[in-house]
Amino acid sequence: MKLNHISFPSLDVAATAGFFERHLGCTVTPFDTSAVVKRHDFDIVIEDATGRAVDWPHNFHIGFELPTAGDVARLYAEFKEAGVRMRTGLIKAVRGSRFFCEIPGGVLVEINTREDAAEQYRASFGLAPAA
Repeated sequence: MKLNHISFPSLDVAATAGFFERHLGCTVTPFDTSAVVKRHDFDIVIEDATGRAVDWPHNFHIGFELPTAGDVARLYAEFKEAGVRMRTGLIKAVRGSRFFCEIPGGVLVEINTREDAAEQYRASFGLAPAA
């Protein structure tokens, strides 16, 4: 069994799907008033929540991993330049560098890397010891 997709509601399907397309290189396929966002081997179904309340728990988020800390820093700068609502600055954490932003529709997104994770976490991520 493999994870096939995640699905979440949005009050602005076009803006939410557009974020994934514009900033994360996904393709978007509209269907009815909703959309499917695709990237590599996973799908995100963005459901039209018109007429429904959308209330995200404060700690719910989806995460995307990049190969390097430099990649994370570049995307952070790109997001800031594009006016994306940033929820944190760049964070150097024991599990690797990261930042959080809020995309249209209110979903919290984490962008991270494990490249610079602390030594005690590297093995649990399947990473070689730091050089």
